[in-house]
Amino acid sequence: MTADDLVLTPRGLRFQGRTYPCTIGKGGCTGHKREGDGATPRGVHGIVGMLYRPDRIARPAAWAKPIHPGDLWSDDPRHEEYNMMVRAPYPHSHERLRRADPLYDLVILTDWNWPYAVKGRGSAIFLHQFRRPGYPTEGCIALRRDHLLSLAPRIGYKTRLIVP
Repeated sequence: MTADDLVLTPRGLRFQGRTYPCTIGKGGCTGHKREGDGATPRGVHGIVGMLYRPDRIARPAAWAKPIHPGDLWSDDPRHEEYNMMVRAPYPHSHERLRRADPLYDLVILTDWNWPYAVKGRGSAIFLHQFRRPGYPTEGCIALRRDHLLSLAPRIGYKTRLIVP
């Protein structure tokens, strides 16, 4: 582990000497992730992308990509684009990236089950804003908005998310 790793601890997400309160999946942490189990997968996960809402926040890092209307994430394990960003119209099961609420104003993408997804092993694990303290996710790691915004410019492709 290095100081530039994001490390999940019982007290929160540790990064560069500071611990940020966070929430994890409603199913806790697991070594056997499955689509829909609500669990956060254990392991060492690379950071592979950053998405943001340009109509709501400034670009958080030079390598961040904007979320446009019609951007979706496929969570249909029966489809070949499972666990990939797709565009509307998309008739298969998916999640909207451009949400009415602020949860996905900034999304940090991990390499969980990506780019070569094993069907049913679970779709995207993101770092994103939480609804409120203590409110669990569907498997992602969620942080307070100001904490997420402060982390974003300091992480890069060499940063890893470690979930023991």
